[in-house]
Amino acid sequence: MYRCVLQSSLGLALAASCLVAQAQTHRFFPANALRGELVVTQFPDVQLNGQAARLAPGARVKNENNLWVPPAGLMGQKLVVHYTIESSGLIQDVWVLNAAELANKPWPTTPAEAASWQFNPGNQTWSKP
Repeated sequence: MYRCVLQSSLGLALAASCLVAQAQTHRFFPANALRGELVVTQFPDVQLNGQAARLAPGARVKNENNLWVPPAGLMGQKLVVHYTIESSGLIQDVWVLNAAELANKPWPTTPAEAASWQFNPGNQTWSKP
């Protein structure tokens, strides 16, 4: 009886660790996600690529492990991120990049680049024309 419980617990732990490992190395980003450098100055105000910007009400910020974090907790840190902009021009979604995502280059930094490059959502890569 105890052996069965131990085996099933071990199996669940192994499956959970595989999911965590995948989350740390590979996330799927939308085609409209741009790469930039974000500094939270005084929530909801931020610096995005050295320019003043603002987080939208309800903006979602996820850390390297894809866990939600309060933006105010990131105050003053320079973070390389992927982000999306809502129709009003405010920043809607932010993903702090992990090492594997940082190595995925090239990634567009402007809407003009994203419009002229080709995106492959399956392997999360961009190619320039």
